Amino acid sequence: MTQGAGEGPDVWQRGADGPADLYSPTVRDLPVADGPGPLYVVGDVHGYHTELLEALRGAGLTDEEDHWAAGNARLWFLGDFTDRGPDGVGVIDTVMRLSAEAAAAGGYCKALLGNHELLLIGASRFGDTPVESAAGTASFQAAWLLNGGQRTDMERLQDHHVQWMSRLDSMALADGHLLLHSDTTAYLDYGSTVDDVNDAIWQALQRNDVEETWDLFRKFTKRFAFRDEGGPQAVRELLDTYGAKRVVHGHSPIPYLTGEGAGGEAEGGAEGGDGTPRVTGPHVYADSLAIAMDGGVTMAGKLLVARLPLAD
Repeated sequence: MTQGAGEGPDVWQRGADGPADLYSPTVRDLPVADGPGPLYVVGDVHGYHTELLEALRGAGLTDEEDHWAAGNARLWFLGDFTDRGPDGVGVIDTVMRLSAEAAAAGGYCKALLGNHELLLIGASRFGDTPVESAAGTASFQAAWLLNGGQRTDMERLQDHHVQWMSRLDSMALADGHLLLHSDTTAYLDYGSTVDDVNDAIWQALQRNDVEETWDLFRKFTKRFAFRDEGGPQAVRELLDTYGAKRVVHGHSPIPYLTGEGAGGEAEGGAEGGDGTPRVTGPHVYADSLAIAMDGGVTMAGKLLVARLPLAD
């Protein structure tokens, strides 16, 4: 059911309903490229649609009219499209559109499931249905609002958006990189291969069970597994299990990983003169085994687009 190691057919070939032309190219004679194109990743967007469009243009992936302009390039979004920023549904629509345009040009644009996708799916499907949490009884609706849910996004959310999110893969392999959303080892709970993890999480979402969806959200909201003394060992466990050389993730903003917001400085960013974090690029850490891509756009940071592999 999955697209395997991130190089297979578009996720919408899983049989999603909705307008077909949003999810697959309509051009019959697709161009044939010699080998794969360059690989890019995008960190957490969180509804900052204008900033996303600017970042994609700046990277040469889209043109001045925001259409795909990168030929056979490969682009992965690492999840968290909505919440906190003003236009999460607009972000989803753009990613869906670029997926079709990239495929028609011989490349691809794909996306991973983030914890905020799980949150929005849950809020949409289950609303105020109570669930048991460590803090007592909670609900997806309350958690979504607490975590920056925008009512304008919920008003504009349609069934095909929810179906698209629920069919996203949770991890992918690309050029020796293990692409994830969350900096957690919770993925190991769902299988020992990329395909197994993607299938297990996909099937869990298709069961439409509030407690099971809440458990997914809880696990993938965890963070900082790679940051401290045991971080390199945690990364190596993932890399050895899934067969990769480096983890690339979003989820935890770089200022939180580096302590920049508390006045420190580290590779990947520095604190601005007004006390706000200034992120200049991806953060490489955990014995250079992990790359963090959430530039902290929600906290005056930067929406990051990076080409892999990073220059050493």
